Amino acid sequence: MPLHTANLNRLIAMVGVILLGAAPLLATPDVYNFTLPSIDGESIPLSTYKGKVILVVNVASRCGYTPQYSALESLYEKYKDQGLVILGFPANNFGAQEPGTNAEIKTFCSTKYNVTFPMFSKISVKGDDKAPLYHYLTEKANPAVAGEIKWNFTKFLVDRKGHVVARFESAVTPDSPEVVAEVEKLLKQ
Repeated sequence: MPLHTANLNRLIAMVGVILLGAAPLLATPDVYNFTLPSIDGESIPLSTYKGKVILVVNVASRCGYTPQYSALESLYEKYKDQGLVILGFPANNFGAQEPGTNAEIKTFCSTKYNVTFPMFSKISVKGDDKAPLYHYLTEKANPAVAGEIKWNFTKFLVDRKGHVVARFESAVTPDSPEVVAEVEKLLKQ
């Protein structure tokens, strides 16, 4: 039985309303879509950092790369007033190098490295229990930076619009010319 014009128009209007309502679900996600607990347990939407250049780093207290905390803090201090924020995510995925509680990690970071950049609660960055943020970073954000996290202190650089634009592996220090150049380039945008 053919649809009458009035019924067809109502159907088209309903489909339009449904599609408009679904638009946020179909939108390309960005880092701002995630909310995670801070090292103190406070729920922090990453949208808090909208408009900033973000360096996301999975960190560990008992790793050969742990001294990178100093370079991360120096980078943060140098560029935070220009819009850089560093987000530290403790993870115990590699060699049990982050076994402590959130309180122990916080104390270690503040006393040994004077860390003042935002630190988050311990999460998993790989495996079956991988946190949604790291699922996004390693599989969805940008094919150019995709791939499993290989070790502690892997760094993802996010532009002011929430797009993941670069990845630096563990051996690339936060104060390396390549990281600094990318950070400075994004801060100028």
